[in-house]
Amino acid sequence: MTRKKKHFYSRMIWGALLLVGVSIGMAYLLEYAHYFRKNVPENLSQRYVYIPTGASFEQVVQLLYEGGFLLDTTSFVRTARKMRYARAQMRSGRFEIQPGWRNYQLVRHLRGGAQAPVRVVLTDERLLEDVAAKVASFIEPDSAALMAAFTHDSLLASLGVTQATLMTLFIPNTYEFFWNTSPEGFLRRMKREHDRFWQQHDRLAKAKKIGLSPAEVYTLASIVEKETLRKDERPRIAGVYLNRLRQGMLLQADPTVVFATRDFNTPRVLERHLKFDSPYNTYLYKGLPPGPIAMASISSIDAVLNAEVHDYIFFCARGDGSGYHEFAKTLAGHNRNVRKYRENLRRRRLR
Repeated sequence: MTRKKKHFYSRMIWGALLLVGVSIGMAYLLEYAHYFRKNVPENLSQRYVYIPTGASFEQVVQLLYEGGFLLDTTSFVRTARKMRYARAQMRSGRFEIQPGWRNYQLVRHLRGGAQAPVRVVLTDERLLEDVAAKVASFIEPDSAALMAAFTHDSLLASLGVTQATLMTLFIPNTYEFFWNTSPEGFLRRMKREHDRFWQQHDRLAKAKKIGLSPAEVYTLASIVEKETLRKDERPRIAGVYLNRLRQGMLLQADPTVVFATRDFNTPRVLERHLKFDSPYNTYLYKGLPPGPIAMASISSIDAVLNAEVHDYIFFCARGDGSGYHEFAKTLAGHNRNVRKYRENLRRRRLR
């Protein structure tokens, strides 16, 4: 074979190989182009997708598309299947999506990336139903699921509480949770936060010194919480109730009969409230009620633990609009304060 023919055949072979290589390369690019395609819009109207527990792959795709997180579902589905993201039950949670992400970035994040936590804010809820409704506004379980946990006696027993004392686990604060936290997971986290709270600032030692358990301190704090909005007055009011407890007197706390009757909108306590038979009625039963009458603030809890030492056993609102109270050591002194209260109301034309 002549050199010219050899050169010709060589060029033919190399040309064929190049063609095959280009074809393979093009096929590869076509096959995997969806991986690298930008598929998340640059102008996202929202940044978080919520994938519910037990969602199917098809439901996740629908959530992403309807939420405006996908420009094209076909390329996302192909990428998800290639990257083995698609499963019978998908990973649930709340995930932050970045504008302009490529398919593989989105899939990788949903498959194993960090969840975006939510902030659960607990403040001044009065009833367990209120707590359930508040928490349900932040995490996946609804209020019914939370209430089922709140009334599950064996679960509560494992946490060292009862339905009456469950409120004592809730220390008002802002907490970070994963959105898909279960009701049981929520309660166990609250138990850990409760324990951590009581281990700080010598709170356990202070409770022991005044002869109360943490749950009893919280219960008394919930009463103090409802007696006054003035934080600087709470240690003095706490001192009054501690004096009554030590002397074996009835606490006679108006907020407890309001709680017992659930008449939360009453402008004043009436005779029918005082006679309502309930273990929460401290006009009828000595000692602390079975549990808190509301969520107690940290300032009220610390007011009980650092209660003012004095001899007062009575207090009465001033009636001057200040929100403060007058205190007395004797019934005679208390009756004088009551007369001043009524005079102030008449002067302000409120009576």
